[in-house]
Amino acid sequence: MVAHHSMFKDESRLDINYLPVCMFHRDRESRLLMEFFSFLTRCPGRMSQRVIVIGDVGTGKTALCQMFGKNISIEVGKKGIKFRYIHINCREYRGNLTGILHQAVTVFQPNYPARGYSAGEILKSFLQVLEEEQVFVILALDEFDSLVEKEGSDVVYELTRLQEMQQGKVQRVSFIFIQRDLYSFKVLDDSSKSTLQRNIIKLERYGKDSLVDILNDRVKLAFEISTVSEDVVGLIAELSSVEAGNARFGIELLWRAGKYADAQDAKCVEPEYVRQAVSAIIPMVKRSDLYGLGLHEKLLLLAVAHFFKESKEVFATLTEIKEFYEVICEECEETPYSHTQLWKYIQCFTQMGIVKSEVCSATVSRGRSTVISLPAVPAVELEQELRVLLKMDLGVDIGV
Repeated sequence: MVAHHSMFKDESRLDINYLPVCMFHRDRESRLLMEFFSFLTRCPGRMSQRVIVIGDVGTGKTALCQMFGKNISIEVGKKGIKFRYIHINCREYRGNLTGILHQAVTVFQPNYPARGYSAGEILKSFLQVLEEEQVFVILALDEFDSLVEKEGSDVVYELTRLQEMQQGKVQRVSFIFIQRDLYSFKVLDDSSKSTLQRNIIKLERYGKDSLVDILNDRVKLAFEISTVSEDVVGLIAELSSVEAGNARFGIELLWRAGKYADAQDAKCVEPEYVRQAVSAIIPMVKRSDLYGLGLHEKLLLLAVAHFFKESKEVFATLTEIKEFYEVICEECEETPYSHTQLWKYIQCFTQMGIVKSEVCSATVSRGRSTVISLPAVPAVELEQELRVLLKMDLGVDIGV
């Protein structure tokens, strides 16, 4: 038996918890975070800070803050100042303040009792240990909205008033609150809102080009050389940009496609493995949608599926698809429809989310033509389903 050789070099680089060496297209936000907390290197203890980081899923909120925590720790350490960056996901503690504060205090006192103390008592112990150890802290509360939803306005008021509670003392605790948007703050009183919303960093959704950069970086880290092409990266980036610019979705898709390819002992990640991966995450086409198509719509879509099943290309021209369609029509003894009608069908398939089409004039050889891709539906599965439906329509199996 020939030993299986994986195309992965280090698939841990595609893990959701992996922290990249650098954040692509987040330089401005990184600099802003460093500026907000620069007092820690200039005048630690004289003030504290509260910053809100918001952005959709997959925009890099958590990674940005964790990387910032790593960088600020280095900068503060150069000054000989004792400092800790503590990152806690509030949802892991179901938004319970007691559990969250307990996690924070155990960073310094690992044996601190898990039960028997209120949130207020734990907070007091936390502040006391910081004073005893002469250490400064940035407490980053990820998915902070779950804490607001569970504990309400009072807990936010207490956290944001720590500076006032410590009047005349060294200010040792600053906060980063991380969440998708500001919707949860609607339940807060005006005083808490005004205190929190002074410093907001919003991470915009990644565009396709940004996603290509992010995915190419992960490909270099996770895969063997020449196993993932630029076209495949572009396909995954396109799918991720449709999913609200979600880099996390794109990285998972890249990993899944690699696993599908490995399972087939393939030498590279082909577009079909990407289609299988996205279909496993988000089923894109309902069987009922295919039932509702007319005969020649099904014949044309079968031609699309057959082309991409046989080809490793990400794109095809309508002319190339038309050639397959005409062969199928000849076998079924059906008169092929015109190029214009087929173009209209392709637009319909695009609206349904089955294919993607665009007018392309990028290559001289092809000229200006309609370029088609099958980004999110496995060609093999689509072809099998259409063959079943066409046998019901025509009463015969199609050999192509």
